[in-house]
Amino acid sequence: MSKYQSINPYTNEEFASYDNPTAEQVEEAINLAHTLYKKWRHEDPSERAKFLHKIADAFREHEDELAKMMTLEMGKVLRESKEEVELCASICDYYADNAAAMLEPTPIKSDLRNAYYLKQATGVIMACEPWNFPVYQVVRIFAPNFVVGNPVLLKHAHNVPSSAALIAKIIKRAGAPEGSLINLFLSYDQLANIIADPRIQGVALTGSERGGSAVAEEAGKNLKKSTMELGGNDAFIVLDDADPKLLRNVLRDARTYNGGQVCTSSKRIIVEKSRYDEVLDDLKSIFSELKAGDPLDDSTTLPPLNSQRTKTKLEKQVQSAIDGGAKVFYQYPEIDAKGSFFRPMILTNIDKNNPIFDQELFGPVAEIYVVEDDDEAIELANDSSYGLGSSVISSDIKRAQNVAAQIETGMTVINGRWITSGELPFGGVKKSGYGRELSDLGMMAFVNEHLVIDVTKNNQ
Repeated sequence: MSKYQSINPYTNEEFASYDNPTAEQVEEAINLAHTLYKKWRHEDPSERAKFLHKIADAFREHEDELAKMMTLEMGKVLRESKEEVELCASICDYYADNAAAMLEPTPIKSDLRNAYYLKQATGVIMACEPWNFPVYQVVRIFAPNFVVGNPVLLKHAHNVPSSAALIAKIIKRAGAPEGSLINLFLSYDQLANIIADPRIQGVALTGSERGGSAVAEEAGKNLKKSTMELGGNDAFIVLDDADPKLLRNVLRDARTYNGGQVCTSSKRIIVEKSRYDEVLDDLKSIFSELKAGDPLDDSTTLPPLNSQRTKTKLEKQVQSAIDGGAKVFYQYPEIDAKGSFFRPMILTNIDKNNPIFDQELFGPVAEIYVVEDDDEAIELANDSSYGLGSSVISSDIKRAQNVAAQIETGMTVINGRWITSGELPFGGVKKSGYGRELSDLGMMAFVNEHLVIDVTKNNQ
């Protein structure tokens, strides 16, 4: 058994639990999704695209309910939960408006007469999603594949089962066909068996490097296409000409948004020497102004981490960093609460021999590095086994673009922190994974590019 539990990280109290499905329930889910795929193959995707507007409306209608459930299960402040629901509705609207055109046949210029390729569904997709954005992670797989004609089976994280159940219920009540999205509280053995099933044609995972490696191995053994959106150790590069006001505004939540529990949050802040003290002082001021409390309270700006387990892991990583020579420039005062709170911290003096130099710290810890110039900043940014996102802060846009172009990463934001939208591709390189989600690139992740070529005249 692999139990799914809803535990409020503010109180550390369980309020719901769910058992794994039976073998019969798993078989019924796969069969239902596969039957729907075969039906969808004969239907125009434009009709499904239009239906996404109804799903977007349903998310907006249930925003308060869904946002509260996310906050109760994983601890993000309520306003951020509401922002997430609104983002997901906008992603559904984006694909409703644009996906049908993306799926139109693409002509190919060829001397061999009339050639084009169709964009067709491939079959049921198994999606494994993490807890840090309980709705967004699901929608960015579900929305494009719904239009393509690939039903989705969902295995969500063990600590957000109530959110997973609610997402599936909202989509079903909006009128989506049975089997469009089926939530299953799977054990790892059940997941492996599903991936091996011939009716499953793709596997999408967002999560840790360890989880991605295990799932990718199962997919590879069974010759199933997969996309992996894994961890990050993102560089936030501050060039010497950064605008002070803009810099402070971006730093304000670059390391604390979602409690710092974002794959693409600015974990390594790389600062050119003349701005180093300024960045340290800005971050200290920003961290010290945070208010710890109940994430359901509008005044709270420092929520608990998602679980006691996450807190313990982060504490061990920080201690290993200190034991390895890192210095604590600042740490938030003690928090008088029984929840899974971690006191925000600024670490300096981290060298390449430090145990955390190439680790991802999932929480409000800022690692500050000082460099001499752009070249050294780029070199340090690329000295990582990860390559998910990055930021470059500069008043000279061409200079920032030149730096961005040299960073080994899947995404770079100039003069801002991580940002996402339906039309923007999401994904990384190196150990941060492969494949893209969202945009037209994500739309094609599990599509059959079916070549059709008419050579009739050549053979007459």
